[in-house]
Amino acid sequence: MTSTYDETAGGVRICRRITRHHAKTFYFASQCLPHQVRAHAYAVYGFCRWADDGVDCASDAAEAERRLQFAREALDTAYGHGAAAPGLLAFRKTVRERGIPRNLFDALLDGMKMDLSVTRYEDFAALDLYCYRVAGVVGLMMTHVFGFRHDRCLPRAVALGTAMQLTNILRDVREDFERGRIYLPRDEMARFGVTERQIAEGRMDDRFRDFARFQVDRARRLYDEAEDGVRDLIGDASRLTVRVMGRMYGGILQEIERRDGDVFRSRAFVPMRRKMATLGACQLATWRESLGRVWSE
Repeated sequence: MTSTYDETAGGVRICRRITRHHAKTFYFASQCLPHQVRAHAYAVYGFCRWADDGVDCASDAAEAERRLQFAREALDTAYGHGAAAPGLLAFRKTVRERGIPRNLFDALLDGMKMDLSVTRYEDFAALDLYCYRVAGVVGLMMTHVFGFRHDRCLPRAVALGTAMQLTNILRDVREDFERGRIYLPRDEMARFGVTERQIAEGRMDDRFRDFARFQVDRARRLYDEAEDGVRDLIGDASRLTVRVMGRMYGGILQEIERRDGDVFRSRAFVPMRRKMATLGACQLATWRESLGRVWSE
């Protein structure tokens, strides 16, 4: 039997709480969305976060593997039939109504599995695969949630997910090292003369500043590429939400630049006043785009 909205309302509330607690930037941007689209977005994020937390909170690698397998079994349930927990019922409704391919979630779990054994990345190609699995596919999932007019926007959605993940990686260098991981490409570190010892010591110098600038420039190019896909999304609210997400995460890059590449002293973030200014600028850009579309039709 197809789940009705009433059957999934409890699950949507659960997913909304998860999103509000763990994804403050996305939750802020999602307020622009119509109610039902917002509910679908929360359901997708809720599943992704639930699976990720299960792996992160595991006591050892063996338990993490078991939890990943449990997440795959939850996907079987979501893409199948029969009884399911409230959150999974909401997720099932979303993947069915928005036509989200299961292979995107399988790829996401593959990315989580990489974190169980991979702690260093030799080059950007290796890191790019990881970014695709843990973030690029989320961009594709959300593109299905929003709806799109042309599939040329799909690689742009991957670009946005990758850009946001690269932003996280640069912002969280210190925290990731404390967990035993360095996501920065080793060959690029060597090219700029940045060492693991320097990261361990949190030591800033001109070499790390140049290295950070290189990483910022790469992420910014991906944000620019992603912007070209926004116009293919359906609805002003969807276009506004994606634009807000991209520009707010881009604001983290600006903050890192303002600190001259110092990601060791404290965690870069976008203050609320700048978030509100960004929202206003994105609303204006989306309004102009919409007006231009009306006049061209």
